[in-house]
Amino acid sequence: MSVNEAKTAILNNKTALGIEFGSTRIKAVLVDDKYAPIASGSYDWENRYENGIWTYSLEDIHKGLQGSYSDLVKDVKEKYDVELTSVGALGISAMMHGYMPFDKEGKLLVPFRTWRNNITGEASEKLMELFQYNIPQRWSIAHLYQAILNGEEHVKDIDYMCTLEAYIHHLLTGRRIQGIGDAAGMFPIDSATKDYNQEMVEKFDELVAPYGFPWKLRDIMPEVMVAGQDAGTLTEEGARALDPSGKLKAGIPMCPPEGDAGTGMVATNSVKQRTGNVSAGTSVFAMIVLEKALSKPYKEIDMVTTPAGDAVAMAHSNNCTSDLNAWVNVFKEFAQAMGMEVDMNKLFGTLYNKALEGDPDCGGLLSYCYFSGEHMTGFEEGRPLFVRSPESKFTLANFMRTNLYTCLGAMRVGLNILIDQEHVKIDRLLGHGGLFKTKGVGQQILADAVNAPVSVMSTAGEGGAWGIALLAAYLVDKKDGETLDEFLDNRVFAGNEGSTLDPEPEGVKGFNEFMDRYLKGLPIERAAVESKIW
Repeated sequence: MSVNEAKTAILNNKTALGIEFGSTRIKAVLVDDKYAPIASGSYDWENRYENGIWTYSLEDIHKGLQGSYSDLVKDVKEKYDVELTSVGALGISAMMHGYMPFDKEGKLLVPFRTWRNNITGEASEKLMELFQYNIPQRWSIAHLYQAILNGEEHVKDIDYMCTLEAYIHHLLTGRRIQGIGDAAGMFPIDSATKDYNQEMVEKFDELVAPYGFPWKLRDIMPEVMVAGQDAGTLTEEGARALDPSGKLKAGIPMCPPEGDAGTGMVATNSVKQRTGNVSAGTSVFAMIVLEKALSKPYKEIDMVTTPAGDAVAMAHSNNCTSDLNAWVNVFKEFAQAMGMEVDMNKLFGTLYNKALEGDPDCGGLLSYCYFSGEHMTGFEEGRPLFVRSPESKFTLANFMRTNLYTCLGAMRVGLNILIDQEHVKIDRLLGHGGLFKTKGVGQQILADAVNAPVSVMSTAGEGGAWGIALLAAYLVDKKDGETLDEFLDNRVFAGNEGSTLDPEPEGVKGFNEFMDRYLKGLPIERAAVESKIW
């Protein structure tokens, strides 16, 4: 699209805006009437570990919301010489799961407990037994029940409990709504009714009835909506919360807020049965849209949904690129100490490509990128750890290959269950996120790790912010009866097949050998955690 065509779309309000709160960056993406990104903005932030809790403050959240939007406005002005005052539709996305409880006055009762916390083990186990359904520790209901088991005073005062994007959506619209994809990361969903599982809701209410709380579960949870439903409009107060300058107009239609899993599915056109995608950034997860229900619940597998409400099996690992990025920064410091100017894109590209020169089995090296706890392998805390024997081939290529392999190690544990035990079929697997930014490297390693072809689209770098912008566009542009997968196939991704890499036999063999070491070496990681040396 030409500059003039993009400018016309902006002036005629034929655009859609998506804002996604990632774990290290908040990104805003504006798309035109052909659904192509035409402007973007971002705001860097980082979670904090305070009093044993991974969290972000409300001040951080509000600054990040305004910062990403103002950066987008600046980009629009520079590219098109237009003052952005409205868009055709708006959507909010964020990291899934977590716990944000508010009282009737809208006060946050405890600091935001993010998905990264593995502090709800007792609640998770008891709810799994009650529901006969996997309830991961990061799910909102696990956080709520753990707070009850802990006897935390704030529980009795809860008026509203939500995830991060539902909080932002409420801030902007005044409505308590959650997209079904992340609602499924709060509480089990019934894909037939496209709502919380009523039988389980009643079981939970009965479970906590002896405590005498003044609320029932549905009283404090967001309303569930699917893609394409009207989730309200931007209020005057919401417009000022997003744009304190006062230039942004109220009244913009808003789609249901979604989690990053759902927006990742949309951004990779992976909402059909037998399709899947892998999102690899600070955390990593593989999501496969199922043809049929799994034979039984597994602790390693989350059951969530597409934004349209279809059942999805998710193999999620809390840890992916944080430790890898830390190592790359060490190389940056070395280069600077040697008097070199450092281009981070070139540095990442050089080190990633070097990994492809390494031995398929990493030369016997082993690493755990557990920056935080890892539920997939049973760790409440993490200790990044690199291990080698005197016989290991310790080269730069093998070192980098090891750090890339371990990013996918914990997730692979869950995928083994889906593929080997449940015989889940995958016609197409797409990769997106930071791990795939260097062309062909993360993509090849993932293909070897899952022994299946992996595609990366040219739009993969746009990520979830583009995905939620597409959901906002679907809200206002869908035709009568047009499903989300039809909208994506026919109007967004038509002709965009991306690039595909097949697994390499030696790479598959090498990754399997690495996984053997990875699983056998877990006691070493556990000893590092339990030693309390760090």
